[in-house]
Amino acid sequence: MGAACHLVTIDSSRWSLRMPRRTRRLTQLVPGLVAYGVSMALTMRATLGSTPWDVFHQGVAGRTTLSVGAVTVVVAVGVLLLWVPLRERPGIGTVANVVVIGVTVDLALAVLPTPQSLWLRVAFAATGIVLNAAATAAYIGVGLGPGPRDGLMTGLAARTGLSVRLVRTAIEATVVLVGWLLGGVFGPVTVVYALTVGPLVQWFLPYATVGTVSPSPATASPRCSDPS
Repeated sequence: MGAACHLVTIDSSRWSLRMPRRTRRLTQLVPGLVAYGVSMALTMRATLGSTPWDVFHQGVAGRTTLSVGAVTVVVAVGVLLLWVPLRERPGIGTVANVVVIGVTVDLALAVLPTPQSLWLRVAFAATGIVLNAAATAAYIGVGLGPGPRDGLMTGLAARTGLSVRLVRTAIEATVVLVGWLLGGVFGPVTVVYALTVGPLVQWFLPYATVGTVSPSPATASPRCSDPS
């Protein structure tokens, strides 16, 4: 179920705010994370299936008193704890990812209606997928640190020697299965998202990249479509 991945090389020394164009980076980071949260809400409101991690978030939320946004934050914090043995290092964007997306998805779910007609549901889902890809490119393009789940994927790939695609597929298949068993919404959108969001991110990324994010092969990190 893994989405297509692409290689983005980012110099971790540039993840601090002491860098050229830092204002542009910050002003692109926050709207990108807000857009990501809105995209999550759009796909969930379509009720045609959610993104792989959101199937899990919905499943956990349905079994607890927590909102989907709160579950998103709790899961992100839990995933960050797994970074410790993997020796992954968070950036400012990593911290912002945890907070902004969780808050935004709850606000968006509170104001977005649930469409009744099939064509509106498809429109919500399609808009959500494209917006998700654009938001992911905006977030990756500033180079301020990977998302929690992204860092887990690349960290496991580095420590196990397995390919990023295989690790991502294993992680997402696991969270989808567990989320579905808990009551999360698995459907055609889950599959379409997995197949299309990678190429879409790759198309958006050149337009969203701020400055130079390819200083040396030594700092290359595979980046996939899910910044959360």
